[in-house]
Amino acid sequence: MKTHPPASFPLPSVAIGFRPEYLDFRRGIHVGNLEENERITRILKLALEARYRQGFVTERWGRGVFWQWIAFLPRADREAKPLSSHASFGCSKFFISVETEEEVFKCGLQIERGYVKAPRSFRECELRPDWDWHRLVKGLRPGSPVERELRRLILREGFSLFAGSWETELGQFSKENFPGVTKLRRLLNAAPKNHWAGFQLFYPMTEEEVRSATGVDLVESMLAVFGEVTTLMNLTMQIELAEGEGEV
Repeated sequence: MKTHPPASFPLPSVAIGFRPEYLDFRRGIHVGNLEENERITRILKLALEARYRQGFVTERWGRGVFWQWIAFLPRADREAKPLSSHASFGCSKFFISVETEEEVFKCGLQIERGYVKAPRSFRECELRPDWDWHRLVKGLRPGSPVERELRRLILREGFSLFAGSWETELGQFSKENFPGVTKLRRLLNAAPKNHWAGFQLFYPMTEEEVRSATGVDLVESMLAVFGEVTTLMNLTMQIELAEGEGEV
């Protein structure tokens, strides 16, 4: 696996106050009690909206000062869904997370399946016909554009993959054990219907790699990773992201 992320997306460094220590490998992503130019949610949202000329919605998991997972999804993709425009579960997302147990920082693309059979109190999390998940699974065929992007990112660019149910802790893949799209499709279809399942394609960074970078380096790397996964993201969404197009 490569030791450095893909080519970075240049930003005006004077405007960025983000620091490597804000990615805390014991508590999560530091977002509270910070100035606007230090908060990674604000920095990435503004950069994505400037790059794609689209409004983005920020989602997160966590509470208080430290969050474990943060995601950014195109508002237009959510609004295009006839059944699920009120929720973000059905949308493909750029995401970042600090996995404290694995001690790894992840940055990339996430697509959720949710529940096929949801508990009564979580009906809004049940898979619907208009979710982006269906385009992902349909695209997992030999010779497809989805396969080409997965093979490029995993086998050539050093990305890793999680696919399946988060409750089973299975489905971790990299260049060394990439299963191919046919087996991957079977794995996703076999995820238990009463478990929350999903797909993450991400560039992993260790704590040592994070600490050896500057805050500007890390922000540029995150945006570079988002740029690398945009083609695959476009293959799963109802809208298409293109640099410099659309309006915020």
